[in-house]
Amino acid sequence: MVDTHSVLDVLRPVQDPELQKSLVELNMIRNVKIDGGTVSFTLVLTTPACPLREFIVEDCQKAVKQLPDVEEVVVDVTAETPQQQSLPDRQGIDGVKNLVAISSGKGGVGKSTVAVNVAVALAQTGAKVGLIDADIYGPNTAAMLGLADAKVMVQQGPQGEVLEPAFNHGIKLVSMAFLIDPDQPVIWRGPMLNGIIRQFLYQVNWGELDYLIVDMPPGTGDAQLTLAQAVPMAGAIIVTTPQNVALLDSRRGLKMFQQLGVPVLGIVENMSYFIPPDLPDRQYDLFGSGGGEKTSQELGIPLLGCIPLEITLRQGGDRGLPIVVAEPESASAQALIAIAKAIAAKVSVAALSSN
Repeated sequence: MVDTHSVLDVLRPVQDPELQKSLVELNMIRNVKIDGGTVSFTLVLTTPACPLREFIVEDCQKAVKQLPDVEEVVVDVTAETPQQQSLPDRQGIDGVKNLVAISSGKGGVGKSTVAVNVAVALAQTGAKVGLIDADIYGPNTAAMLGLADAKVMVQQGPQGEVLEPAFNHGIKLVSMAFLIDPDQPVIWRGPMLNGIIRQFLYQVNWGELDYLIVDMPPGTGDAQLTLAQAVPMAGAIIVTTPQNVALLDSRRGLKMFQQLGVPVLGIVENMSYFIPPDLPDRQYDLFGSGGGEKTSQELGIPLLGCIPLEITLRQGGDRGLPIVVAEPESASAQALIAIAKAIAAKVSVAALSSN
């Protein structure tokens, strides 16, 4: 006789591949129902962007079909993103579950392109995503998200002024670009920079977010210190190119986060090779090759993915149409989507391991 207990028993050996724990023990199997030869249940993943979703569903179906007289297994997949651990000396953001910094040791490695496309790719899976453009001196993410002409509203809240973020491609965004004229330089010292970053964190109507992505300025300066010391972070991603100079700088950025107690979730190698539009089967190593993998192995930090350089990737940024939206089947978009899912998986593992 098939009942709820027998279904849960056969599902008990099925593990979440990232957490390496039983789905049943993790309370990821819910609402078991038996209707004749059909067994249905809800599978609650730890992120809508789970990279192993299909494999987990398949493993569940195989396990339940071992039971006698079961003809069909219906799995309804949903997700509950876990909240990162709070820290006693840092102030969390109401409604925001996980804050992830996208950083680089130097400029010009495509960090903002990675941040924007990763944020949009996460939103495409159904996650609630916000993006802070913390590159105060060179705010570019508004243009990349098609929000260059957006106007943001400032409301008066009980604790003072509250900024209403702009919205496009499923992303809530705040950026210095909304607060200054396009040609106006930002000539600020550390305390003013500190103030605006804290405002972007705590005086914005973020609502409920699974992920708040922060596009960091390049280097290891005031903005990184402010962020790392103010708010509990799920982790940081380091963006580099295969070039030796970029790799040297990225290592410094990585060490900075580690010294500040921020976990480094992985390295992303951008501009790994060039794919010419007229010869899509060709690859040219314009900036060298294998640097990200070598650095990953030396430092013991996962390499989350390598993104090829395509003209459409640059064009998408210029047009305000991220490549994961404009050409989702392209090699660059596929790499960025896979990286977004890998980041989401690592954030969930970190949150559930620490709670």
